[in-house]
Amino acid sequence: MFRRKTTFVLLLITVMALTGFVLGGGSLLGKTDAGDNGHYATIKTFAETLSIVKQNYVEEVNEKELVYGAIKGMLNSLDPHSSFMPPEAFKEMQIDTKGEFSGLGIQIGIKDKMLTVIAPIDDTPAYKAGIKAGDKILKIDGELTRDITLQDAVTKLRGPKGTSVIITVLREGWEQPKDFVLVREVILLKSVKSRTLDDRIGYIKLTQFQQKTASDLGDALEKLKKDNINALVLDLRNNPGGLLNGAVEVTSKFLPEGKLVVFIKGRSGDKQEFHTVNDGHFDSPMVVLVNEGSASASEIVAGALQDWGRAVVLGMQTFGKGSVQTVIPLTDGSALRLTTARYYTPKGRSIQTTGITPDIVAKAEIKGNSQAHPVLREKDLKQHLKNDVSREKEKEMEKDIRPEEGGEPEMTETPAEISEAEDIQLQRALDLLKTWKIFRELPKAG
Repeated sequence: MFRRKTTFVLLLITVMALTGFVLGGGSLLGKTDAGDNGHYATIKTFAETLSIVKQNYVEEVNEKELVYGAIKGMLNSLDPHSSFMPPEAFKEMQIDTKGEFSGLGIQIGIKDKMLTVIAPIDDTPAYKAGIKAGDKILKIDGELTRDITLQDAVTKLRGPKGTSVIITVLREGWEQPKDFVLVREVILLKSVKSRTLDDRIGYIKLTQFQQKTASDLGDALEKLKKDNINALVLDLRNNPGGLLNGAVEVTSKFLPEGKLVVFIKGRSGDKQEFHTVNDGHFDSPMVVLVNEGSASASEIVAGALQDWGRAVVLGMQTFGKGSVQTVIPLTDGSALRLTTARYYTPKGRSIQTTGITPDIVAKAEIKGNSQAHPVLREKDLKQHLKNDVSREKEKEMEKDIRPEEGGEPEMTETPAEISEAEDIQLQRALDLLKTWKIFRELPKAG
């Protein structure tokens, strides 16, 4: 078992509204003491307002909708990852962790109060229609999306299989927005893809962290071992995150048992640690690929493997989401998604807004007619949490884990799609692993 207390709240560490939850630590939720009672006097103002609206508004109002709207406004005043989920949205969220839902297949975020596509999911209606990372969704079925919450957007975009939805998209370089009519499908999220590349190098891509990701990863590793691989590329690019226990279990596939993967701290300062648990791990040389779309659980895995010197991290600065969300069910079937803690790598690095800096910075080159799109990171989101680790201390810690020439890249755009042959980051990873093997096999000087 993980070294932590158990409780009935649900921990989330994802950048997306469409990812999952796990059983988490009880120390995150504070208790109400007698001194808090005075604060609840302000509820009188809310009750008065509700009563006045019900009695005097020009049209009849629905009391539950008013209350739900007030709660949404309350949560929206916090960080961008805290939100209110009505009963239907909460049920959908629980289904998401199983890796299946009915919708369009796009990962979304809010930038400058505009609904923005972070990335389309492969082989989904959005992907097939040509929706690109960086696209601005101005309308959903004719309704403006400005100031919409992520949860409301997800609810509008999802629906029964076979039903259609019209999204109005504005793309950089377009003079006018364009309508896309998309038909919803059941989206089966395959979180693990693997194959053997040249020179006996294995390749595994994790698209997100679900309930079955770790077990599917184990199966993929076993299959690759049968091909006698002697090195591995773990691709976490554009992986938005997911389950905390999934990140710990994935890391456990590459580190010995008992190694610290991540620890979290809430407002009280209580520290909660998560360690690897396994009965064997893959120990051949490996490179971890990351980019601007690698977030949350992806950053936990990359940060842990980097801190322990287990893998070379290659690519671009990651998204920078270092906060934990606790999902707290309410009595009417709705739930609160509340940011309750920050998480830290084994060496104590907070990646909130800063992300993971690769050991080797490698840009994804843009060739031919490939289009580029603006990068959306945690620091770009309105009301994001600040990094609580001082920059001076962070720089000192970074000296121990990466070369001085790494630096912090300033990336403003990323290529939309590239083929494997044009995948410069993957090719650099393969070259590194091949060079690694060459030097290891060189005869020692006599």
